[in-house]
Order: sequence, then C-alpha cells, then structure tokens
Amino acid sequence: MGSVAIEDVAVNFTLEEWALLNPSQKKLYRDVMQETFRNLASVEVMLRDSVKVKRVVSVQETSALFQNSV
Repeated sequence: MGSVAIEDVAVNFTLEEWALLNPSQKKLYRDVMQETFRNLASVEVMLRDSVKVKRVVSVQETSALFQNSV
C-alpha cells in the first residue's frame, strides 16, 4: 500500500458548489474532513514512532555486535 495524503481523501468544492450546500451539509463536510485529518495525523505519528523504535533497536543491535566482537 502506498502513501496516503490529505489530497487523496479530500473532497474539494468549487465556490459555486459550496454555495449550493445548506448549512447542515457544510457542517457535515467540516466534521468529516476534521476527522479524516485527525486520522491521517495519528497514522503519521504511529509510523514516525515505529521508525524511531526500529532505529533504536538497530543501534542497540549494532552496539551489541561491536561489543561482542572485541
């Protein structure tokens, strides 16, 4: 699975289309887009944390290898 960006999941309205929406539709759009943004942000944080853990493990494993070879 490839990377996902906000542009991949966002719905963009022209000014004319936005003007045709009633207030409840605009609110629904804002709520859904905020939730989508939060979900993407949380996935990014989880991936970033996962990479940090992998780096820490890799550094620890490398250090152990050097210590054992001496």
